[in-house]
Amino acid sequence: MATFVCYPKCTTCAKARAWLEARGLVFEVRDIKADNPTPEEIKSWRAKSGLPLDKFFNTSGNSYKNLGLREKLSGMSEEERINLLATDGMLVKRPIFVEDDFVLVGFKETAWSERL
Repeated sequence: MATFVCYPKCTTCAKARAWLEARGLVFEVRDIKADNPTPEEIKSWRAKSGLPLDKFFNTSGNSYKNLGLREKLSGMSEEERINLLATDGMLVKRPIFVEDDFVLVGFKETAWSERL
């Protein structure tokens, strides 16, 4: 079964969830703040999405800004960045739609329409 990884208070996540439900898609909901992704999940999601790791960072979030990651990420190894994402779900770009063979990161209706 698909998993919809989101932050329930996020308006973009709410919009994406409504969009999925309107299309009759069945999925589990996972609160990314209450249930941080593991480093293994992040590696798997990245591989299935085909996106660079930097696309998994929520660059507009307070956690990202408060940690000064704009300046720090370039000096970090891939492993360090993956482990950092796993420490705080609020650092992760959302929503994330996880299927067995693909992952969608960030809600872009056109991209989601093409894949789903």
